[in-house]
Amino acid sequence: MRIAVQSEAFDLGAEVSAFAAEVRGAGAVVSFTGLVRDEGGRLSAMEIEHYPGMTEKAIAGIVEKAARRWSLADALVIHRHGRLEPGEAIMMVATAAPHRADAFAAAEFLMDYLKSRAPFWKKEIGADGAEWVAAKDADEDALNRW
Repeated sequence: MRIAVQSEAFDLGAEVSAFAAEVRGAGAVVSFTGLVRDEGGRLSAMEIEHYPGMTEKAIAGIVEKAARRWSLADALVIHRHGRLEPGEAIMMVATAAPHRADAFAAAEFLMDYLKSRAPFWKKEIGADGAEWVAAKDADEDALNRW
């Protein structure tokens, strides 16, 4: 299991290929990548803040929970911080499990957790100024189903 919280961009293809090449005992690898979304063309950038150490520990705990619940062979979480432009990758999750249903479920569980509970703070910056992103009921609803 690997967790990386970093400011640097990552190569999605290289990360997934390396992850899949190293995994043992799996019949499925699932990956998801989240991008900076610019709805309506108003976003100039997004700034993501976190507390080093605390963030990694929180993500590690939920990855361990997912690994037990779905018998994962391996998992990878990469999440960026700092200033990101529209279209840039914010994060990725990869899961490996003996069967695809577990790999998909674990990846979706991790995504819901990262969206709702991981200790990141996001600020959207546009021509009209900057605004912190508030929690959304839909994200909480997605997390509650687990």
